[in-house]
Amino acid sequence: MNAIVAVTQDWGIGRGGDLLIHERADMRHFVRHTAGSTVVMGDRTLASFPGGRPLKGRRNVVLTIDPDLQAPACPEGTTCEIVHSLDEALAAVADCDPDRVWAIGGASVYRQLLPHCTRAIVTRFETTLPADVYFPNLDEDPSWQVEQVEEGGITEQGVPFTFVTYRRV
Repeated sequence: MNAIVAVTQDWGIGRGGDLLIHERADMRHFVRHTAGSTVVMGDRTLASFPGGRPLKGRRNVVLTIDPDLQAPACPEGTTCEIVHSLDEALAAVADCDPDRVWAIGGASVYRQLLPHCTRAIVTRFETTLPADVYFPNLDEDPSWQVEQVEEGGITEQGVPFTFVTYRRV
């Protein structure tokens, strides 16, 4: 399994249920990696998508503690299933190619699934913004090492960013 996330310098990922930075190149990067794959997310991440709909062209697995949450309607080529525990989420993806399974947030889903990930693709924005949720700092975790750094670009606000791939050692 993999994780994919966008962070600021202090590893902030969101505030008030929204991303800290909306950047087209980062979104294209996200789509390029996750299209046709299985994505695992929390119910608040699902709700943050346009119309609260699952990501098109992917198998969407939604981890929630809400016993009443129902899977929303999906367009053709897209599926969505609801699971209620880490064990159920792991069982749901057990038969998948692990390179084609992505933890995509939010913070509690990342915390639960990161120990099961072998790779994390991190968009690193060179700024610090007010955040209320954070991703674990992989630079301070000896079980992770940088495998690759790709130039990302500069946001419309002038914030440089890179795409950093971490590998579990």
